[in-house]
Amino acid sequence: MSGDALADAVWRDLAALVMDHRDGWKRAVVDQSGLPFSRIRILKRLSRTPMTVKEIAAAATVDAPAATVAVNDLEERGLVVREVNPQNRRCKVVSLTDAGREVVRRIDAVRDPAPDVLTALDTTDLMALRALLDKLAGG
Repeated sequence: MSGDALADAVWRDLAALVMDHRDGWKRAVVDQSGLPFSRIRILKRLSRTPMTVKEIAAAATVDAPAATVAVNDLEERGLVVREVNPQNRRCKVVSLTDAGREVVRRIDAVRDPAPDVLTALDTTDLMALRALLDKLAGG
């Protein structure tokens, strides 16, 4: 918690709103990719930057053994590759293969329509929300 009760309450409500309305999209990307959602989460993170298995575990909020199992599975599917980390030759870094980037591209193309609670807002409210989100993204 941040120590700011209002910010914490807003964050909790935003997270709940997204989590309560993302099930359809999650099912669609699982169906489209043929991968469990846990693997999709890892691919999405790796699409931003290569990571060590330890970093993947932290980013995906799983323990190291679970991250290793997931990376092994993704590697067997040809979606990721492990290479020696040039900054620390004692560890390996995991990155997407071309096939992995293609899966992420297809996942990103899956339509994720706004829920009714959002489309019910008028244009003025949506523009205000857009401005706030842009401010948060820029901060």
